[in-house]
Amino acid sequence: MPLRVTFVAAARSSSLLAERFEDDRPLDQAGWGEVEHAAQGLLPLAAAELRYCSPTPRSRATGEGLGYAPLVQLALRDCDMGRWRGLTLGEAMAREPEAVDAWLADPRATPHGGESLMDFITRVGGWLDTRPVDDGCRVVAVAEPSVIRAALVYALKAPPSTYWNIDVRPLSTTAVTGRGGRWHLRFDGASAQPSRA
Repeated sequence: MPLRVTFVAAARSSSLLAERFEDDRPLDQAGWGEVEHAAQGLLPLAAAELRYCSPTPRSRATGEGLGYAPLVQLALRDCDMGRWRGLTLGEAMAREPEAVDAWLADPRATPHGGESLMDFITRVGGWLDTRPVDDGCRVVAVAEPSVIRAALVYALKAPPSTYWNIDVRPLSTTAVTGRGGRWHLRFDGASAQPSRA
């Protein structure tokens, strides 16, 4: 059977405009409210044989709040943003506009002194490819939206620029199926029933 990895996006710790690179802040009150509201619908994922999370406080808290008791995976950490760590995109742009433009345009660029987008995608993809198939076929991973975006770009073998076109909302789920290097995006939900005339 193919491996199924379901990513759950961590609840928020700030408004979208206040999000910071490599944000280590815990869940805010609104984030906890979102976890409580979503818990019943996401609880069935706790039956996965393997449950993981990113090392950020909000990913760990989201996983615990959903009843997953996840194991922290360092490979699922956010992109290393070097000297931009803790800044918003707007703050980085105000300080180093040309460097931010170079980083957004070139997936191999590291003007911040950290990790390139390409290296980040490759690291997350390497984690995905090394999931132990023998330990079970269902995996759930609570991760930062950026990590899920990187995983999807890798799984789909999409150009790195696709990363910027993927929107991952807090507590949304995304699944990929397959194994080592052969992944497929999986959409679940109620299928439309044909109408009877």
